[in-house]
Amino acid sequence: MLDKNRIHEIIFEADTKEGKLFDITLLVAIILSVIGVILSSVDSISLKYGFLIRWFEWFFTILFTIEYFLRIYSINKPFKYIFSFMGIIDLLSIIPTYLVFLYPPMRVLVDIRIIRLIRVFRVFKLSRYLRGANIMQIALRSSQPKIIVFLLSVILIVVVLGSLMYIIEGQSNGFENIPKSIYWAVVTLTTVGYGDVVPVTSLGKFLASIIMILGYGIIAVPTGIVSASMVKATQNNVSTQACRECSKEGHEPDAIHCKFCGAILND
Repeated sequence: MLDKNRIHEIIFEADTKEGKLFDITLLVAIILSVIGVILSSVDSISLKYGFLIRWFEWFFTILFTIEYFLRIYSINKPFKYIFSFMGIIDLLSIIPTYLVFLYPPMRVLVDIRIIRLIRVFRVFKLSRYLRGANIMQIALRSSQPKIIVFLLSVILIVVVLGSLMYIIEGQSNGFENIPKSIYWAVVTLTTVGYGDVVPVTSLGKFLASIIMILGYGIIAVPTGIVSASMVKATQNNVSTQACRECSKEGHEPDAIHCKFCGAILND
């Protein structure tokens, strides 16, 4: 019988040589399978190499199916993994192929296989990336209140400036209503500038110039907030050890119990 502890260590962790090799192999398989999905959407390639692409797809689908059930088998509380974000992604990445086999009209759902690309985020389990990912996560969480205040300020600015442009330019110059004027303010503030609506009057052009200059400063604000939080973020090392009960990661290297559910971690 397969050793559940050994399988769990290889699949869910990256502290060992086998675990790192598994994650790298999985990453390569995900990228190759996504390339296959992309190529299958090109008619000329699909007509010429359709048979090969289908076998290619079935190979990776079976491979990912085996991996999916091994994950369920190796964890003590399988439903924790099945209904987790990555568990749902894993299931959605394999089920379309089987649906097409059982019921051909379901072929319209085949393109959902591209969701496999999300599984690339498993690479963050590798020790060389885990510390950076953890710092980024801490920085984003600590920046959240400031980012919310910033976004509310931006919304207030575009509403006020959009309303002013509606008053200044009027419906005759393309600013047909306030929502469309606010849309113009968003496009201008973000320096996108589609050009579908442009100010005509001198006062309107002056206000547009102010919005454009203001846009450069506003774009830099979120970067500064997150960067400052990253400098202050906790830089303690984090292991790749995953809890066998809840499958959560991000524990300290010397942790004995899971900080999420309290279960005893693997030795």
